Amino acid sequence: MINLLIETDRVELLAGDPEPVGVPRDDGSSQRVFRCPTCQVAVFSEYGHPGFRFVRGGTLDDPAGVSPDAHIFTRSKLAWVTLPDSVPAFDVYYEMSELWPAESLERRHAVTASAVPAD
Repeated sequence: MINLLIETDRVELLAGDPEPVGVPRDDGSSQRVFRCPTCQVAVFSEYGHPGFRFVRGGTLDDPAGVSPDAHIFTRSKLAWVTLPDSVPAFDVYYEMSELWPAESLERRHAVTASAVPAD
């Protein structure tokens, strides 16, 4: 599955409002997966920061227009899945500052720096 990390305000929903569903994570916390209310396909996820969405690549108008910059959580991939040597792969996550372009890091910082603390 290809996920695209993108700012929430750059995500355009074309129809309907996805329904949030709580999904457990390995660490005991949960994440919210937003699903189409009609077919229940996952459209995007929220992992703790409302300023970002992890959009499912297959839900884009042109899913072939994106390709992975990195493969993460490969520790659980099936043995028959072959990843290309040209794309970095990580057992879990990675240090964004070591892999992301400066522009992407700046965009991420702009969202996290503007976050308003919860009451």
